[in-house]
Amino acid sequence: MFNCVIWMFILFCSSIADENSIRDADIFPSSPEIERGSTLKLFCVLGKRYRPHRNASHIIWKLNHELIAQENYYIVNETVSSITIHNFTYSKAHVRCFTKYLGKEQLLVHTEVKSGFPPDTPGNISCIYYFDTELTCTWTSGRETNLTTNYTLYRKIMTEGRVIFPNTVSSCQSKTESCSFYYPDTPYSSSFCFQVKAENVLGEALSDCVPIPMEKIEKFEPPEILSVKTITGIKQLLTVTWKMPEKVIPSQGSICQVQYRNLYSNSSEFVTVLLDSAEKTGSWNLTGLWDSTEYSVAVRCISDVSIFWSEWSRGKTASTEEKAPSEKVDLWRVIESSHSAGNRSVHLIWKPLNSFPLSGRILGYKIQYFPENNAALKMTNTTTDKKITLLLNEEAYIVSITAYNTAGNSPEAILRIPSTDEKSSQIIETVRTFTTNEEVVVEWIASEPEVTEYVVEWYEELETDPSRRSWQYVSSSTNWKTNKKNFKPFICYNISVYPLHGNKVAAPYSIQTYVQEKKPSEGPVADTGIPGKNEVTIKWKEISKDKRNGFISNYTIFYKPEDGEELNETVNSDVLQYRLKSLLANTQYTVYIMASNEAGGTSGEPKTFKTLKFNKEDVIFIALPIGLGMLFLLGLWITCILKKHALKKVCWPDIPNPAESIAVEWPLDASMKNSFLKGVTSEAKKIDFEDISVLEHCFPEESQEGSLLMNCENHVSECTDMNTKGIVNGGKKVLYNEENEVAKCFSPSIPYIITDQDIRSQMHSALIPTEEIQAIEMLEDDLYDSQQTSIKNEENVTEEVLKLEDFSEKALFNPYLKNSVKTREFLISENKPKHSKNETKSQSTVLPPFQQNVAGQSYVTLDMFGLATAH
Repeated sequence: MFNCVIWMFILFCSSIADENSIRDADIFPSSPEIERGSTLKLFCVLGKRYRPHRNASHIIWKLNHELIAQENYYIVNETVSSITIHNFTYSKAHVRCFTKYLGKEQLLVHTEVKSGFPPDTPGNISCIYYFDTELTCTWTSGRETNLTTNYTLYRKIMTEGRVIFPNTVSSCQSKTESCSFYYPDTPYSSSFCFQVKAENVLGEALSDCVPIPMEKIEKFEPPEILSVKTITGIKQLLTVTWKMPEKVIPSQGSICQVQYRNLYSNSSEFVTVLLDSAEKTGSWNLTGLWDSTEYSVAVRCISDVSIFWSEWSRGKTASTEEKAPSEKVDLWRVIESSHSAGNRSVHLIWKPLNSFPLSGRILGYKIQYFPENNAALKMTNTTTDKKITLLLNEEAYIVSITAYNTAGNSPEAILRIPSTDEKSSQIIETVRTFTTNEEVVVEWIASEPEVTEYVVEWYEELETDPSRRSWQYVSSSTNWKTNKKNFKPFICYNISVYPLHGNKVAAPYSIQTYVQEKKPSEGPVADTGIPGKNEVTIKWKEISKDKRNGFISNYTIFYKPEDGEELNETVNSDVLQYRLKSLLANTQYTVYIMASNEAGGTSGEPKTFKTLKFNKEDVIFIALPIGLGMLFLLGLWITCILKKHALKKVCWPDIPNPAESIAVEWPLDASMKNSFLKGVTSEAKKIDFEDISVLEHCFPEESQEGSLLMNCENHVSECTDMNTKGIVNGGKKVLYNEENEVAKCFSPSIPYIITDQDIRSQMHSALIPTEEIQAIEMLEDDLYDSQQTSIKNEENVTEEVLKLEDFSEKALFNPYLKNSVKTREFLISENKPKHSKNETKSQSTVLPPFQQNVAGQSYVTLDMFGLATAH
């Protein structure tokens, strides 16, 4: 433990030794103060640390970072180097001593040098004496020495102009130009002289001893005001009483000064009061004051031989006696519209009395009002406020207000409230306002020059409290001016001018104005709605009144297509929507709106919209044909579903082929038959189906097929009962009627029955050329000759045909036969024996009448009753 302490002590001593070796260099004199312009000489000494490697020749000097020339150096010995600077004019400078070894500079030591002047003789010695408390003297030192200067104040007792007690001199030291003696070192003597000595390193200066009588330099403490009050029954007077300070020189009189000022004025008045040495208090009556006016009073005093006034006492306030107010109040009203019950609110507002000086402190206001036609219903209200709201009915009222204080009431201010149905003429024709650098001016023109009194009313447009309105009465003038400070900038004001007829108020003329404008605080927000193909309607709302900052003069709509040039349209301030036309279809636009007033414009947020590719007309033009087409296709599809069977028969009818018919065997040889069939076939191929007119008949219902067949059978029976002729050719029976009889029997009113044959064969049988028809007629003529011989056989055959029980009937309409071809076929059951089928073939009857269609095209109508086997 002891060894550790020893080692710590050794380390501490070595650290101290190292520190001393580091600072082993010195400069002297240290912090020298020399006279400005003189020669400065300094010495720099190297310590042991720098030896033997460095000596005085390695020392260099710098003045404020500037190297001093080598010719100013002087080597005293190996360790001491000196520097000499002639005519040193710096007020303050730093001199540094360096060592330069192997091209490196190392700071050894530095000092601060000051230059200045020796002190001047102090002068203008003055003192202030606070009796038995403090004695303070001040002086002037002349020019600035720029060096540390010490002052000594000497107080000496003198008699007959000389110091009689030099050993009892009192003194005080100070580094400033003032010094004080404090109690108890403040004895009173009538003969003191005061002397000041100033000294610094360059010298000293001593002033003369100036005699100063103590009574002349005495300064009182401020007096204390005891009271400021009125005297009962005496108007415009205040009595001030104060107390003198206790520490004053005895047997000396004093002078006091009373200062008073009313609180409505910035200037003060003074009264001087003389007091003798025995008086310890003072008093004075202030007269000629204003009635009921508050005053502030202060007092200061001075010895009658002294030159110093005391400070002002602490002020005290008091008010003179009141008198009844001499001026009536400045009264105005704001009338609201009638309520549902017929009542209305009338807001009465008034200003304090504008007489100066005021008569007294107003304690309150008395309001009286009554209907104009019934003064007996007078009502009274009192208030201490400067406003009141009356709930009146629709009649005219007389309202009066008086202000009162302890001394009495003011004159009445009377105003008439018109009835609700009372209409007054417009006396004021126009009003205009303008502003100058300092004033707001309102001018108007009246149609009745005998009106000489007006009321100008103004208030902020957004102000809803009637009591915050401002007004002023104007007499014998048609213009009014007020300070611009009475109006706020960028706020819209309503200004109204009311003509007055005695206590009656006529209709006002109102305008709006801004005393100063700036551009709107915000811009309108655009609403694009639903755009069209080449146009869009832009809508926006008015800017709120508190954001307009002026009268909106116009709106500008800026719109820009994508990657296009910006365009704009300007509209009046009363327009809140605008239709942009001639826009590009299917294009994105950016639009924003700028609201402008006299001071500038502000734009709202931009909005984007995209025009349509098609407008309504385009959509209708495209959709209408498509819709009609779809409706047509839908109707056609429904018709096809409902009339499937009918359409099948119309589009793909079964037309019998006369060449394949087994109902009749024409008496033709093979060559004639082939040529006949070829002619029919070739002619049928030549016929264009569009030239064939088909007379369509309604398809009978299934319930009607039987009756139709029965009618047809009845007609057939009638026809067969007529005088017919039987023709037998080649052992086969043919029934033939006369042409006119056939036309009668098979009229178009009878439904046609066609066989289920091939369509091509039906076309061959329906369309027979004219040459073939003539051949058939010649054949008929030959057959007619043998008619008489076969009548009896024919009747038998007919009866046999009609009596067949296994025949089935089917009626079909042939749409390709334009002149209503009617066909009937009797089908033979497959179960019949072979001889019955052959017999049926031999009993077939064919009646071939010919008809002409409307267009003049020849058609062949075959009315056939046949027995055929099913193929």
